[in-house]
Order: sequence, then C-alpha cells, then structure tokens
Amino acid sequence: MRILLTGSSGWLGRFLAPRLRARGDEVIGLDVAPGADTDVLGSVADGALVDRVFAENGIEAVIHAGALHKPDIARYPAQSFVDVNVTGTLNLLEAATQAGHDRFVFTSTTSLMISQAIRAEAGDAAVWLDEAAGPLAPRNIYGVTKLAAEGLCRLFHIEHGLNTIVLRTSRFFPEDDDTLDHLSGPNLKANEFLNRRLTVEDAADAHIAALDKAPEIGFDVLVVSAPTPFARSEARELKADAASVIARYFPDAAELYARRGWLLPRSIGRVYDARRMERVLGFRCRTDFAAILAVLEEGADLPFHHDPNYVSPKERSRPVSTNRELG
Repeated sequence: MRILLTGSSGWLGRFLAPRLRARGDEVIGLDVAPGADTDVLGSVADGALVDRVFAENGIEAVIHAGALHKPDIARYPAQSFVDVNVTGTLNLLEAATQAGHDRFVFTSTTSLMISQAIRAEAGDAAVWLDEAAGPLAPRNIYGVTKLAAEGLCRLFHIEHGLNTIVLRTSRFFPEDDDTLDHLSGPNLKANEFLNRRLTVEDAADAHIAALDKAPEIGFDVLVVSAPTPFARSEARELKADAASVIARYFPDAAELYARRGWLLPRSIGRVYDARRMERVLGFRCRTDFAAILAVLEEGADLPFHHDPNYVSPKERSRPVSTNRELG
C-alpha cells in the first residue's frame, strides 16, 4: 500500500515508517519538521497541501499520527490545536473519502479520558479506564481537540463508510514527565508499565495491526497500553496499598527494585485496560512489567527509551521568534 504517514518525523513516526517499509508498504511522510522518513514538509492544517499530496502520490491509506501534544500547550495558542488536531484531521478524512480509501488509522490519546477529578485521584479506588469509561471531560485543549477529532472519524465512518480505527495510546514519550519528579525518569517509566505506559515499538506495531484490521472492523476506538496484571476488583486495594497487590503478582519486584535504589508505587490511582484492543486487533503489547523485571534481574538494558534531553523535531526546527502552525 501507498500510505500517507503524518507526523513522520516525530517519535512514533520514526519507528512506524521503517516497520511499514520492511513489510513492503510505500510510505509518504508528511511533517512540519524534516526527518529521515519525511517526504513532504508542511502542515495537515493546510488543506490544499493535503489534497496535493494525495493527488501526486496515489495515496491508498492514511495513518494520522501528526498532532500538537500536551507539552505544546505551553508553546502554542488554543487556535493552533484546533487548526492542527481538528481541521487537520478533517482535511485528511475528506481527502481519504474522496480517494475512495478503505482504511484510516488515527492516533488519539488516553489523555482525553482524564478529567480534572480523575487527575486529582481523590477517590478511594483506582479509576479503571477502558473504552467504556465516561462521560469524557478532557481537562485541557489537547484532550478537547483530540476528542473532537475522534468524533470526526466516527462521523466519516457513519456517513461515508470510511473504515477507521482510533487508537487511544497511553504514554510512550522518551523525555521526563513534565509534572511528576518524585522519582527518577527510568524508575517512573518502569512503574508505569503496571498501569499506564507502553513502548514506542509496541505503539508502532499496534498501528500496523489496526491498519490491517480496519476493513474487517469498520470503526472502533481502542485503548492501547501494555497489559496490566491487575483486575478491576482490585481497584480499591490498588489505591490503598499498591505494594501488596504488586507483591501478589511479582513477589521478587521489591528486591529487584531495591538493587537499583528504585521505589515501587505505594498507591495507583488509575489503570488503563487494553484487553479489548487485544481481542479486537489480535495484538498484545510485547513489553509489560514482567519484561521490566526480567531485565532488572539479568542486569540487561531497560526495554524502553528514556531521554531526558529529547526535544521534538518540530521544536528543533521552529525559529524561536515565530509561532507557525504545526501538523
């Protein structure tokens, strides 16, 4: 297939493009920043550019991974999020429909499922987050615009029959968390494989699974995260005494962590459950918390990326004095 990959210079794009090419697909990368897998420089918010890319490249399918993200809130106005995340998605959906496509994959985020109340974690039980969670009340412009884009995907399936899979991915960024600093970056990331993280490699493979399954499925919204070992029935115990629940599943975790000077979470306030994704796509993330412990025991390299100095290519290429639209 000739696949248009938006966000091709970004963190996900740089892992996804080579995987697509390795299986025989032709990838046309679109991004505002140059990169090894980017063929066209420009924004998805530019409708004329999107139409031209489709016309000149015979695009047969779209993986729309380009977006403004949560850290961009500090750098860009709300209108930029609307232009890129909403209008940009509409531009691509319209072009894909006009081209008669039978599949479209949209990279969304679990962030849009987190209301201010969920983020505060004030309750006496961990919040269980799967596709049935709601009502949805995103707490920032990033979540609001990604939820609006999901609605457009659903609408184009209903009105035009465009087979579309929406993937609500949990965390896979390489940099440090911009709100939590009580643990080292690697320690925090390792902990999150219990309930709210996946590797970028697994995120890329989930997109390929969705691309292949879209014509069979029609439309769906799926949470994509490393498999959690926990059950919904343990939600109260996870909030009150996560260490005891973790020890039940991983008796050696505390000792392995102690060797590195790491700490296990004492309380877990939310759990992303990707079991439905596994059933629908027939895909399961390969790296889970057990894999983290295995490399700790072996003394091997951690199976996830951590780079506290990571800067998005779009920020590296953006002149400091400008505030141009992104895609």
